[in-house]
Amino acid sequence: MYRTCSEAHAADSSLTMGNYWIDPDGQGVGDDPIFVYCDMATGKTTILHDSEDSIDVGYCTDPGCYSREIIYNATMRQMTTLAELSNECHQSIKYECYDAPLEKDGVIYSWWNDRDGNPQYFWAGSDSSVHTCQCGIEGNCIDSNVKCNCDATASYVLNDDGVVTKKASLPITKLNFGQTTTGVHTLGRFECSGDAIVTGFPTSCEDLWKIGHKMTGFYSVMGKKMVETIYCDFTKSLSDPAFQTWIGFAGVQSTSVYFYVQRNYDFHGTHNPINFDIVRINTGGAMNAGSGIFTAPVTGTYFFSFSGVAYMVGTTKDGKFQASLRRNGELIGRVEAAMTQGLSTDSFSLQSTLYLQAGQQIWMQSDQEEYMYLIDNGDHYTHFTGWLLQEDVAQSLKNRL
Repeated sequence: MYRTCSEAHAADSSLTMGNYWIDPDGQGVGDDPIFVYCDMATGKTTILHDSEDSIDVGYCTDPGCYSREIIYNATMRQMTTLAELSNECHQSIKYECYDAPLEKDGVIYSWWNDRDGNPQYFWAGSDSSVHTCQCGIEGNCIDSNVKCNCDATASYVLNDDGVVTKKASLPITKLNFGQTTTGVHTLGRFECSGDAIVTGFPTSCEDLWKIGHKMTGFYSVMGKKMVETIYCDFTKSLSDPAFQTWIGFAGVQSTSVYFYVQRNYDFHGTHNPINFDIVRINTGGAMNAGSGIFTAPVTGTYFFSFSGVAYMVGTTKDGKFQASLRRNGELIGRVEAAMTQGLSTDSFSLQSTLYLQAGQQIWMQSDQEEYMYLIDNGDHYTHFTGWLLQEDVAQSLKNRL
């Protein structure tokens, strides 16, 4: 059984206009299926109610003294679910009035209740923060000082008609009018069309549900920075906390990145990147050994480790060999090896975990004085290694779109 008329039309284009059974909250889940009218040409689902005819509210003076509850041919759960599955929903309201203001002198005489029972004072559009009717939206009320025709003072019958399009408030569950001399309301059917739009990658069980997933189980979705695993129980309602259970992060990377390089010979060069002539591994090709520069291929968190042995010659002074880790030239950290004439060699190491944007560069740079050297030979004392710990998958995908 289909969940909406739009879904039915997409699955079977031979279906024609007419009355159909649909089950928005899922077959075998929640409430029973509902009987609706489907316009297959537009994919519109229409739900009837008991107040579609024009109804006279009678005479009364107090705010909300007339009240009418709206009874639909569907449960609230099914209608709410239909709205969540649809691209848009709307419901029209028409009020013919004579000396029957909706609001006057700061007093609210009339309102309607949304699907949660909350009072609403807008009679058209989707802006629930203001009292307005269609003429107020269009700026053509008979009195420019009011936002609804019925709020104007006139010696003849006025009317306000508009369409409420705020999906999260629909359907209308009750109409309330007051301060009426003459008032007649007409409430349109609850109508929804199209499929809910999920842009980009699904980020929740709700997104998966909207695009048609019905099987309860484990799913991978896009988190803020990583792919995450969640458990979706599609037998539950959207408002039920058990509808979605977060399980954990999924170790997804668009590429593998790790390298290990070494040297065969001494290195001496002040304020220059330390380069390498031995490549043990360079998966992903991000390390340029000849220049000594690593370029991050994707955005994420990386780990780097550098170690070596320094020595000094040609001086009678004590000294310090210094090297620094640089990100696009920025100093991240510095390491040093202290030496004296009695101890002319010393080892050192440096480790760092960094968040890098794709394209940022990392290198080790020598900052020593002219008589300081990085010693190396066939024993390979110099080691530079690094790898991608965790990719920011969301950012990487965003950069590709």
